[in-house]
Amino acid sequence: MSTVTEHSGAQAEPPGRAAGEAELQRPPAEVRYADELAALRAEDGDPRPPGWQLSLRAARRFIVGDARTGISRKFVGNPSLVERALVTLATNRGLMLVGEPGTAKSLLSELVAAAVSGTSVLTVQGGAATTEDQIKYSWNYALLVSEGPTPRSLVPAPMLRGMAEGRIVRFEEITRCPLEVQDSLLSLLSERVLAIPELDGPDGMVFARAGFNVIATANTRDRGVNEMSSALKRRFNFETVFPIPDFDTELALVEAEASTLLRRSGVEAPPRQDVLEVLVATFRELRGEGVPGAPGERLSAVMSTAEAVSVAHAVGLRGWFLRGEPGSAADIVACLAGTAAKDSPEDLARLRRYLEQQVPRRRGPQWQALHDARHLLAD
Repeated sequence: MSTVTEHSGAQAEPPGRAAGEAELQRPPAEVRYADELAALRAEDGDPRPPGWQLSLRAARRFIVGDARTGISRKFVGNPSLVERALVTLATNRGLMLVGEPGTAKSLLSELVAAAVSGTSVLTVQGGAATTEDQIKYSWNYALLVSEGPTPRSLVPAPMLRGMAEGRIVRFEEITRCPLEVQDSLLSLLSERVLAIPELDGPDGMVFARAGFNVIATANTRDRGVNEMSSALKRRFNFETVFPIPDFDTELALVEAEASTLLRRSGVEAPPRQDVLEVLVATFRELRGEGVPGAPGERLSAVMSTAEAVSVAHAVGLRGWFLRGEPGSAADIVACLAGTAAKDSPEDLARLRRYLEQQVPRRRGPQWQALHDARHLLAD
């Protein structure tokens, strides 16, 4: 057991800090908010669950923010959801976050893992090609041939590392994995032990240390692709992450996230507020949250807040690097096509009808610019 822990590098620093945070496209939460985490740990006098880096109250403040102490708000959602998630992880049940794509399930799991364990990088990305080896462990085959199965030839995967180190493991999009791969978690979540039959003696059993647990995510559009077994569902508490209901809150989030992405992309001009208002309103209307009583064009594509941030980023890049300006509503049309054409070819026709028939009903120069640029929508 001790050999596995040493081999897995339990005390390794989060990646990115030594290499230079500015050079990373997206540093993990424990790197981006290292100062806040350090400040919270220094002043945290509340009781902590075994193996946790922060108390529940400090972890909640890290995620939902605390203006009094200068802790920024990182997750825009119901604070009670965050509280329930933290309480679940303090038990022996895993946490399952479900919801529409782009509702910040992965962000929430990352923030929670960083607050609880100090690292969010023990992650399994689910997919059709995910294997049990990528979840538990594999082998260095050169050492395996020369030495046979030994702790030195063992290559721990995120689940083995999480159990040996007592950390949170994130399993993204678990329902995209084959059923037999999903069910490989059953014994880990029930018995809290991982057997390595190739190794003899105490090295053949890895018992979970205090602090280990699993956060899994699944989006509702994948439901039915690889439905979880009832046995696995019983090992999790399910929490639904809902889209942002308030326009002003979504606008503020899109502006903050897009501004951060643009700065990292070398864009000096901040995004225009009036352009972002048109962008966010357009996304809300195209996902069926338009003006009550008005005809709508709901797209089958995911028109989430995350997609809105992506389009706002593209608008800023297009305006700055092509014309030396922040970007306009006309750029929204050019950048929307790639978002609208993902799931159904009919979505482009729906988007075209929206630009031709509904946008003229809105008042303002940027709405007029959006309507005038409808010809930029490729056929």
